[in-house]
Amino acid sequence: MLYRNPRAVRLPYPDELRAIMNMQRAHEGRAWLARWGRLNAGATPLRALPDLAARLGLGAVYVKDEAARSSLGSFKVLGAPLALVRLILRLFPQQNFRPEALLAGDYAAALQGLTVITATDGNHGRSLAAAAQSVGCGCVIVLHARVSAEREAAIAACGARIVRIAGNYDDSVREAARLAAENGWQVVSDTSYSGHEEIARDVMQGYAILPAEIAEQAPALRFSHVFLQAGVGALPAGVAAYWWEQYGAQRPELVIVEPQQADCLLQSARAGEAAATRGSVDSVMAGLACGEASPLAWRFLRESAQWFLTVEDDDAVQAMRLFARGSAAGVDVPPTFAPAASASVTHCPPKGGCRPPLGGHATGGDVPIVAGESGAAGLAGLLALCRTPEEARSVGLDEHAQVLLINTEGATAPSVYQQLTGEAPEAVLSRQQRALAAR
Repeated sequence: MLYRNPRAVRLPYPDELRAIMNMQRAHEGRAWLARWGRLNAGATPLRALPDLAARLGLGAVYVKDEAARSSLGSFKVLGAPLALVRLILRLFPQQNFRPEALLAGDYAAALQGLTVITATDGNHGRSLAAAAQSVGCGCVIVLHARVSAEREAAIAACGARIVRIAGNYDDSVREAARLAAENGWQVVSDTSYSGHEEIARDVMQGYAILPAEIAEQAPALRFSHVFLQAGVGALPAGVAAYWWEQYGAQRPELVIVEPQQADCLLQSARAGEAAATRGSVDSVMAGLACGEASPLAWRFLRESAQWFLTVEDDDAVQAMRLFARGSAAGVDVPPTFAPAASASVTHCPPKGGCRPPLGGHATGGDVPIVAGESGAAGLAGLLALCRTPEEARSVGLDEHAQVLLINTEGATAPSVYQQLTGEAPEAVLSRQQRALAAR
């Protein structure tokens, strides 16, 4: 289902939002994380998908591949660790801790008495557990019934204590808050609720590192459309805030993609305020199976997100397989429009000047990419729209469109990945390496 947000506006970034999240804090956090040994050096790849763009009749399609961010395999390492660092700085102002030294473990002895807690579908909790292990503090992770044993084991391997509950993600958020109040622990959640906005803000601010990197990787490229998958809304809010401040009214069209049964942001757009889904929440897209929108995230999305789109679980699985195959023959992606123009096509941002696309179509084809169930959701949304030409045109997807996707996770549950795609993630990575070496 596609829904156009009637409250979206093309105005400069409001001062009241800039006071909460801004580009300066994003760059500050990026500098702090650069010293953390759990992250791979440098920015994650921004890859062109020229064959996919040509088959869909689009000017260009790019994907930011967060599977390469770290051994944890997810963009979530940009959020929870920074929120933990900022929390410690607020809790212990008299200690004069150096932010970049916290994740190096330099103050572990002083932080042994601190315990942090969060609820998670997998990736956020794993990232917080890894950061707590590096910092030297305790960590408790609350998992709901649908989190796989495979993801639980990965979190436990980072030294966290696991608490299992019945129910769904939203139930685990409430249980984490209860345990924190009962035990004097600190909640580090990526969703906001009454009395818990500061840390959720810090998590979202960490996700703004993604557009900050893209601005350096492709300074000549201005995307017309960004497809962002969403759970409670933290990722699209962090990304949208950065581009809203950077480009103002000329920012890209933001299309938010959710599972059909976990559409809390689409329901929020309809209601005009943070709302809950009417669906069952359960989805193969485990990281997006959230029933209640973050009120703080919604403050940023209420006027910056133009479109809300829901997809089926089967759409996400198809997208995973398409990412994995790359330009291999036999990928079923029905063309929607006339064949895309050549690399000379330019894109004109809304009310802005024209700029040439980066790279064009002469890049050697689409590199295979390992994308998990939630990581492929943005592509799932793009494919779903392109199956309905009228809807695609209403969003402005045509031969001039420059589309950005973000693969937010790799195979964070390898057995699930193999079951859904039919091959092991190692096999896809091997083909990716061969394709890159051949260029």
